[in-house]
Amino acid sequence: MSPVPDEKGIVMDSLIEIASTMLAQMQKPTLAFLLGGMMLAALGSKLEVPDPVYKFIVMLLLLKVGLGAGISVREADLIALAVPAVCAALVGIGIVLLGQGTLARWRGVSQMDGMATAGLFGAVSASTLAAGMAMLDADGIFYEGFIGALYPFMDIAALVTAIVLARMSAARKAAGSVQAGGTMTVGSGGGGQGAGFDGDLVRGILVDTFRSAAISALLLGIAIGLLARPEAVYASFYEPLFRGLLSILMLVMGMEAWSRLSELRKVAHAYVLYGLTAPIVHGLLGFGLGMVAHHLTGFSAGGVVLLSIMAASSSDISGPPTMRGALPEANPSAYVGASTGLGTPVAILSIPLFMALADRFIGF
Repeated sequence: MSPVPDEKGIVMDSLIEIASTMLAQMQKPTLAFLLGGMMLAALGSKLEVPDPVYKFIVMLLLLKVGLGAGISVREADLIALAVPAVCAALVGIGIVLLGQGTLARWRGVSQMDGMATAGLFGAVSASTLAAGMAMLDADGIFYEGFIGALYPFMDIAALVTAIVLARMSAARKAAGSVQAGGTMTVGSGGGGQGAGFDGDLVRGILVDTFRSAAISALLLGIAIGLLARPEAVYASFYEPLFRGLLSILMLVMGMEAWSRLSELRKVAHAYVLYGLTAPIVHGLLGFGLGMVAHHLTGFSAGGVVLLSIMAASSSDISGPPTMRGALPEANPSAYVGASTGLGTPVAILSIPLFMALADRFIGF
């Protein structure tokens, strides 16, 4: 029998699997409510959520994410956690820097949109991580119990890095515009004044970033989860409300995204290409740093796989409200569409790749 039909069958099965995964993602509340909001806006609906209500929802969501992360870190073995946590943070920063050098420099892509998208791809999807854990559990593959505590290190590192770099770029652009008609002193040959400006710029943006409502709520939740005992209020108040509040948030972002969709028509291909390729590249970066942790501390093969999956994933929970609060100029059509609409299905489909690599280089 000719092998060609078998190959065609494999290709067809792969395409069907990809389509099924993307359809399943669209049926999940995160993307379904986003698309619902876009549909309402397209039909001219007068529905709106008052801005104070929106800000209150974002605060509750980020407090919940921070509390959960702080509780996870407190309950982990801190000595065994240290090296993988540093690797996770480096992965988050590295992904944002890759996005800055690729998507954010694509002709026609605004710096704000590019950095917000890179920030979401550097942050972590808890649902994708859960899918990876389920696959490893099904195969009886061991992984460390503290894996869930790694995601805030990657999450915070990626989101803060993206916000700081985006604001630095905007500040420099604004300063350049103001000085364009006069004498340019920033970055001049003497270097002294330019260096002082850069230092003040970075310091000011860092302070503003950590004082911003989104990052403040996230960090406060982490601190309380780490230093206090908030399990009761977390389980009785924040956890039950979380999914419902997230659906309202995505509805609002969907309506806003539709109003700004025209901005993406000329550069939509850039986000499609990034959404399809970035998860694989990012996952390989996570795999590489996972191997470093393996050689330094004996980090398990299953742990390396899950670190790769976290790197390949893109945030659908903590990322969107953080970016919406910290970078309101960024277009949700760009960063949510690319991350949740394309990045998440690719990340889930790439899980067997990282499992195969770990089995090849470490062994289960």
